[in-house]
Amino acid sequence: MDDEPAPAPSSSSAPAFAPGAEGIGDPYFPKYGNGGYDVAGYDLKVRYDPRTDQLTGTATITATAKQDLSKFNLDLSKLAARNVTVDGVRASSSAAGTELTITPATGIVNGRAFTTVIEYGGEPSQFTNSVLGDGGWLENPDGAVALGQPESASTWFPVNDHPSDKATFKLEMTVPDGVEAISNGVPGPKRTTGGWTTWSWSESSPLASYLAMVVIGQYRVTTTTHDGKPMVLAVDESLPADGPAARSLAKTGEITDFLATKFGPYPFDANGGVAVADRSIGYALETQSRPVYGPAFFSGGPNESVVAHELAHQWFGDSVALEKWQDIWLNEGFATYAEWLWDEHQGVQTVEQSFDSVYNSYAWEQPGQAGNPGAPRIFGQAVYQRGGMTVYALRKTIGDAAFDQLLQRWTSEHKNGNASTDDLIAMAEDISGKQLDALFQSWLFTDGKPAKP
Repeated sequence: MDDEPAPAPSSSSAPAFAPGAEGIGDPYFPKYGNGGYDVAGYDLKVRYDPRTDQLTGTATITATAKQDLSKFNLDLSKLAARNVTVDGVRASSSAAGTELTITPATGIVNGRAFTTVIEYGGEPSQFTNSVLGDGGWLENPDGAVALGQPESASTWFPVNDHPSDKATFKLEMTVPDGVEAISNGVPGPKRTTGGWTTWSWSESSPLASYLAMVVIGQYRVTTTTHDGKPMVLAVDESLPADGPAARSLAKTGEITDFLATKFGPYPFDANGGVAVADRSIGYALETQSRPVYGPAFFSGGPNESVVAHELAHQWFGDSVALEKWQDIWLNEGFATYAEWLWDEHQGVQTVEQSFDSVYNSYAWEQPGQAGNPGAPRIFGQAVYQRGGMTVYALRKTIGDAAFDQLLQRWTSEHKNGNASTDDLIAMAEDISGKQLDALFQSWLFTDGKPAKP
């Protein structure tokens, strides 16, 4: 018999601090975002002078560690960070490319909330996307537009720049008197001093970082209330006051109300839209609670379809965001389908006729699978058109009653979160009681022409 006393229980081991990853690990864009933490909110105070294209700002970022962090990264392009603190204590920082590495004075334990404050500034950057055109911080003679997909936020503030890390967003943008500054969410009070005006905006629902925007310049801004929520519409002053852009944006409330009958309650605390005149912006983008529309969409007259498309994204893409960029068809397919719904509602043609038109004219020999288009083709026709046809094929396969239930349950259960193609398939099978692998395989993950549903 061993008379030795049993050893005392060991105390918990010390944290094994390690750096957070330099990328979030997206299969298409591995260096987008950063690992090791989850952002809860961005609170930005920014000043921009259009005369010099100089931007200065202070970003307050609240986050929670997902591991024992020795240091962590944020995405920041070209702008220089200064005076970084973590929980009020000076932290060191270094920059390489678009990576800003912050080393706090002491490690951050897994599960602990922490606040990082970064003073930064310089001349913001822009980039050119081969499909969409210019993005990032786009300077123009009257001001600037911060806009772009799949990235843009890192060109004007430090950010964890990937949709899987959604966060609330507050902005105080200070610009010269007489210049407008429109952003996401609910408008707050304006204040003017010393020749400068500060515009304030607040988005309380978490957003994916590429959905943050600011539009600075000469705009006619109309603020009303719709369904009890602020409706802010802004049209570049160089565009006609009663022209196609203004008339199209004026339909925002009506289109929102119609889509809510299909998708469930509108998910945000504010609504609206911005029509810009900068022709380098060859796209419209579903920036959360307030889409931005490039001028080309209204060159031939009013265009309610693009408004329906971007407003549908408020449910599909914004409130329910993708987990990885491969699944972008979830955003664009449902938004394309929403255009068909609006056309039917307006008596233009039925959803079935819209599907048939696309099905009969689609270039089926072109490469690109809607469910796995590859990084260079995330804005290709397969994602939009084949994606929209997939939505209709799903409706025809499971029946209207099950499909209507799916739309409402999807937007309700995943509200303010992220979801994947696998999640959609699982929910559709659960509601319909049907095995749907063959349907999604043929429409999303196979080249060539599927049989009509």
